[in-house]
Amino acid sequence: MKREKQQGFTLVELAIVLVIIGIILGAVLKGQELINNAKQKRVYSIYKEMLAAVYTYYDKYNALPGDDSQATTHLNSSTTANGDGNGRIDDGFIFNCTNTSTEESCLVFEHMRLANIISGSGRLNPQGPFGPVSIAYYAGGSTAPFGAGHWIAMQNIPYDMARSIDEKYDDGTYNTGSITADTDYSNTADKTLYFKF
Repeated sequence: MKREKQQGFTLVELAIVLVIIGIILGAVLKGQELINNAKQKRVYSIYKEMLAAVYTYYDKYNALPGDDSQATTHLNSSTTANGDGNGRIDDGFIFNCTNTSTEESCLVFEHMRLANIISGSGRLNPQGPFGPVSIAYYAGGSTAPFGAGHWIAMQNIPYDMARSIDEKYDDGTYNTGSITADTDYSNTADKTLYFKF
């Protein structure tokens, strides 16, 4: 009776396979880290772009977009609406503006678009990497954004990324500084980040 020779993998072959799997996993994890870093930089970049857009409009018309009481004249448009001219982008943070929204915090985007400062059309919120952007004045109080003034807000930012942005560009504390979040970073829910200007 002949015995058949059993064939299996040698230790060298198994080691090679494990090394290849390790290289693939390392590449995937490094790729994910690069994607997350790019999204983090994009969030901060959108804040800087919106800030520059607001100041560009202010420099051009001596009024805040959305609050501009002479927007129809400045922008030569009968389809937009004027703000009340009180020096504040009122009506709170609205993340679901429509083209029929009349709140100043929605008009802000249409005014900047009609002035050819930002791209797009209408009053719809610009989109960040995780969700919509909003701009509004907050009078201050015990809830986010933790200080009186104008703020640029972005929603649905993963908590660890929100904390990292705050640590990199501000003080790392969710309720102080020029970058704040709606809840403590120890809470693992997605955050709304507020950037003061």
